[in-house]
Amino acid sequence: MRKAIVFAGVAAVAAGCAGMGGEMAYREQAVGIMKRDFHARGMATVDRLNQDELQRVCTQYNNKPPADVEKRLEAAQLAAIKAPADGKYMGDWKRGQRIASSGRGMTWSDKPGAAGGSCYNCHQLSPQQPSFGTIGPSLRGFGKTRGYTAEMQKYAYERIYNSKAFSLCSTMPRFGHSGTLNEQQIKDVVAYLMDPASPVNR
Repeated sequence: MRKAIVFAGVAAVAAGCAGMGGEMAYREQAVGIMKRDFHARGMATVDRLNQDELQRVCTQYNNKPPADVEKRLEAAQLAAIKAPADGKYMGDWKRGQRIASSGRGMTWSDKPGAAGGSCYNCHQLSPQQPSFGTIGPSLRGFGKTRGYTAEMQKYAYERIYNSKAFSLCSTMPRFGHSGTLNEQQIKDVVAYLMDPASPVNR
């Protein structure tokens, strides 16, 4: 019910501002409505409504920022990625499969440490998965297709940690940057993508 009220309010603001041609005013008012009506509860804190520089740039330029701005921010995101402490990028693919299949985490009813990747919301992975989203590319046969190299393991880890280091306005969440997944969980998902024994590569 609350969501319906909020979205109705946002729609009303959008209609009013569209008539005035004030796109920025619409955005500010819409954020104001969300900050007014959403409240911190459990792990779901309202600070996630505050955009960082990267998010503001992607919003401002409708996901097509100037090339120099894009390169600068991507470089900053890449530099902030923390490599695994032990230098290894792969964990256990069976744990990775469970993480990829789970949509839990970061909601008010979740406990700290309970996190999933929700990977199937956007990607095809293993042929055994009965349904999957298509927002992201198919990752079926990821390691088999790209090669089981250390360089590809590192790339997969960094891409999961912070996809925006490679594509600034990507819709893929910054799992490591946001703390949604910890180092070991990311390594396990990498193994699910890269281990030859994983269903993804069978």
